[in-house]
Amino acid sequence: MSYAGERLIHDADSHLMELDDCLDPYFEARLLRRYRELPYLHRKNGDFVWATTARARQSDDGFRAGGDANILLRKNYEAMGSFLPADRPRALDLLGFASQLVFTTYCLGNFGLDQSDDMELCYGAASAHNRMMTDFCAVDRRLLPTGYVPLEDFERARACAAEAIALGCKGLMIPSRVPQRHSPSHVGLDPVWAMAEEAGIPILFHVGGETKIEPAYFENGLPRVKDFHGGEENFTSLSYMAIPHAVMLSLAALIIDGVLDRFPRLKVGVIELGASWLPGWMRYLDSGAAAFAKNEDRLKRLSAKPSEIVRRQVRVTPYPHEDVGWIVANAGPEVCLFSSDYPHVEGGRHPLKRFDESLAATPGEARRAFYADNFIDLMGAGLAEDLRRPAHLRAA
Repeated sequence: MSYAGERLIHDADSHLMELDDCLDPYFEARLLRRYRELPYLHRKNGDFVWATTARARQSDDGFRAGGDANILLRKNYEAMGSFLPADRPRALDLLGFASQLVFTTYCLGNFGLDQSDDMELCYGAASAHNRMMTDFCAVDRRLLPTGYVPLEDFERARACAAEAIALGCKGLMIPSRVPQRHSPSHVGLDPVWAMAEEAGIPILFHVGGETKIEPAYFENGLPRVKDFHGGEENFTSLSYMAIPHAVMLSLAALIIDGVLDRFPRLKVGVIELGASWLPGWMRYLDSGAAAFAKNEDRLKRLSAKPSEIVRRQVRVTPYPHEDVGWIVANAGPEVCLFSSDYPHVEGGRHPLKRFDESLAATPGEARRAFYADNFIDLMGAGLAEDLRRPAHLRAA
């Protein structure tokens, strides 16, 4: 029996663990050299030992023989299907999820190019990523590829979104960090939202595209704290606090400036950015709208209270260590989604146990919404009808 058993569960967050040359076949030849020379890329890759080790590990017959028994124990590059597409359907069979929304690992943040002056390379990297993702996920219809759309240039963003949709991306990921020269709610980006709405696929925020904590916070006169990977590039208890800041502002802009009202069928997913902030943020949105409603025409034009727009169109994945029952009770049963973060170590070795325990006092209908219904609503046409409620699975 699979990890999920006979329960109907959709996974709103899973990943590739790409190797260092993952984008090379997908880049335009004239841009590949500039991409490979990026200082950011060399910091990220180090000496490439991890890539050599990963390839060797996944080529060893003895190691591969233990894949089934260790489906939730092996993490990152050791996990089944982490970078070999032919292995991923078996991994999904063993997990038992009806579908997985699939994100990059290596390309999160688009190598810092959104904050550069090289928009040709910025959008070239996004396009290469989108082709790579759709190729990987083509091995199984249950794997739902996400495309990346930088928001820096209006016309390039429109073209990038159109290409991603044509390639078969089932969601368009955008950065939660504000573009360099305009708001994410700028009317020049309306064609992007219009294309996503027409295609019936969501706009997605994901950790990795947020504004990072100011480095000065790490200079406390004490030894530097390591993250749970043993390095300094990921989150610690202090840098964790900054994770939702950018998405709180960007989502607020999309709501207050009327984007979600102009595109009322558009859904927005907030993935791997936590959710404990959500109930208070929804109230803060409402209080801000109430405070300024007499003076701002944009607030007068809103179709509902901001918190009601959130419940209508925004879906969010909590971390497994958060009090999900409390979040659901205070944000509403329509908003939260299950995610495994497979194969990342952050997802843990038993995510269902942790979520089930947190939701123990939550009504059954709300639990079913968390594990399946809210994901089906978020994905729209991006999730084929026959994949939504497979006959062999029952409501969680």
